[in-house]
Amino acid sequence: MQIIQTIKDKGGVIMAIFIAIALISFILMDSKSNGNKPTSSNIGKVNGTSIDLNDFNKRVKVEENNQAQQRGGQQPTGAEVLRIRDQVWNQIVAENVFYATTDKLGINLTSKELSSILLSNDQSNPLLKERSLLGEDGKLDVVKAADAINNIKKFKGEQREAIDAQILEPLKLSTAAAKYSAMMSASAYYPTWMQEKDMADEKSFATISYVSVPFNEISDSAVTVKDEDINAYVAKHKDLFKQEAGRTISYITFSQNPSASDSAAAKKIVTDLIAGFTTDTSASAYVARNTSVVDFVDDYTPLARIQAVVKDSMVKYGVGVVSGPFVDGENYSIAKVLGTKQLPDSVKARHILIGINDPQSGAQLMVDSVAKKLADSIFNAIKAGADFGALAAKYSTDGSKTKGGDLGTFAYGQMVPEFNTFCFTKTVGSKEVVKTQFGYHIIDILNQTNFKPAYKIAILAKPILPSDETINAANLAATKAAANKGTKELSEYASKAGLKIVEFPTTLKENDFAVGNMQDARSLVKWAFEAKQGAVSDPIVIGNDFVVATVNKTFTEGTQDASTARAGAEAAVRNQKKGEIIVAKMGATIETAATAFNKQVQVAGADSTITMSAKIINGIGAEPKVIGAIFNKENQTKASAPIIGASGVYVVKTTAILPTTEKSAEQKATQISAKTATIRQQGGNWFEALRKQADIKDSRSKFF
Repeated sequence: MQIIQTIKDKGGVIMAIFIAIALISFILMDSKSNGNKPTSSNIGKVNGTSIDLNDFNKRVKVEENNQAQQRGGQQPTGAEVLRIRDQVWNQIVAENVFYATTDKLGINLTSKELSSILLSNDQSNPLLKERSLLGEDGKLDVVKAADAINNIKKFKGEQREAIDAQILEPLKLSTAAAKYSAMMSASAYYPTWMQEKDMADEKSFATISYVSVPFNEISDSAVTVKDEDINAYVAKHKDLFKQEAGRTISYITFSQNPSASDSAAAKKIVTDLIAGFTTDTSASAYVARNTSVVDFVDDYTPLARIQAVVKDSMVKYGVGVVSGPFVDGENYSIAKVLGTKQLPDSVKARHILIGINDPQSGAQLMVDSVAKKLADSIFNAIKAGADFGALAAKYSTDGSKTKGGDLGTFAYGQMVPEFNTFCFTKTVGSKEVVKTQFGYHIIDILNQTNFKPAYKIAILAKPILPSDETINAANLAATKAAANKGTKELSEYASKAGLKIVEFPTTLKENDFAVGNMQDARSLVKWAFEAKQGAVSDPIVIGNDFVVATVNKTFTEGTQDASTARAGAEAAVRNQKKGEIIVAKMGATIETAATAFNKQVQVAGADSTITMSAKIINGIGAEPKVIGAIFNKENQTKASAPIIGASGVYVVKTTAILPTTEKSAEQKATQISAKTATIRQQGGNWFEALRKQADIKDSRSKFF
């Protein structure tokens, strides 16, 4: 969560929360009016409400920044951005679907509720995640919040949007959802008449005689399922055969990955640098001058943390010797040992952090120069004899302040580089101000254990890249494949050329971005939806590959056609036809049915399990039509007509209807309670029901 936390006012730096009591009503009102702003570009609609492209992009950017901050500034990859867009879209759809219902019901987050949450220690309060707003007891410091009320009014633009997107909207949504869920749960009702009916259904059980003929008595070859049969079945079960717009594709990949000769060329480049690397007196300058893709690190690394490909060479040859070349991921590298020393493998230390930026949001807590001055003052006080723990409790912005700054024992590499270097290269008792990405630390080394060899290493690495020849060869091969304009032609060409053509098993949706292992394949998906069935693409560059694809089939939104629906409908249609054949041969009585298929008349129900509410019949399975026939009074004097069920055809005769053992009051109460709980659980799926009913128009593919 991104929260901006410092505002300089009257010469001092104060910690600010974003939602002040005086602004709560204003923020709520303003946030609610955002949906009425005029839009220039709409990427979709939910129940008639337009989703603005600029608003969408702003929310995507917020999520990109959050992800980057969580990974130390590393920006999301192209595939990750596509995934973020998908997440943001789903969130916006959820909000619009949900608010359309809650607004009608008057369910919202009031000003009073908002202030109560944000100034409380309730776990739903997002401000509890901000360490700078917590007191020594780990609870929200209300005084800091009160100090910021007047300053919060200055927030505009991106700061204000951050408040809405990261605090207000999620809180509104979660609170309204909790209220709606509570309402749905409270409204779960098991009416008396239904209780009485269910109890009555269980007051008696049936014993039966029956003949069962499974569908597999008729061979598949005896039945022909035509397209018109599939279409007739689909027409009766349209809800089961709805489809979104989609495409199925096949594709061939042509790799641009470096060839063996490309790898040999990269190896020669670093090999030629070994002599100069050996004699040069400034390893860091040599690494930089020769444009290594691995930066020089002026630090010692424990032997256990050094990659295996260079470890043995270093131990064997020692300081000043260059080892390699060796393959390191996608690079060829050489390594030079610059020095060795004994370092501990674990350190116990304490610190006082004067934070500059919030570790979670990246928001500024304090101006750098002010933080540095404060850290130096605290450090001087400690050198003069001041109590370290007391100063940590008073000034540190880290959670360890409650323990006097004690960080306990940690291993090499567990802390950020600057912190790590100081703790593992200095001696016990050393104290110093060290700057890291989080701010200024006053560090005190308390103990060091298990000293082992460590090495300072300079690595010079060159990437193994595909040559122009490799790229051109892949491009030429892809271009030749793309010249086959037609799905059949491309398949035949691939077969003759010995190329593997991949039939992607999943139907692509219009906003998909991944195709199999290709995580950034948005350009391929866009092409597939712009092309006609049977079209073949020009070479498309995805990652390190040229891809040539063909559209096998296009699907329009609506009801599936016979060829598409056949996979889901054919078994049911075939069984129905088999059932009709079986029925025609069964005759008019239970005995003729048994004789026609060489079956025995069987009995069931003596265990009192066949009741009106039973889900299965022992020996038969789940056959609701058969349950209904058993308790049909007409079948209590004669055999039923043949029943085409789920697994076969049945003829049943009810031999007796007998009373069940009366349930105790306690058993009845337990049953009612369980039924009510089931109804409440079913009510918990309310959001999916709301979404299915919503009118959602997704036009993202026109923009991305």
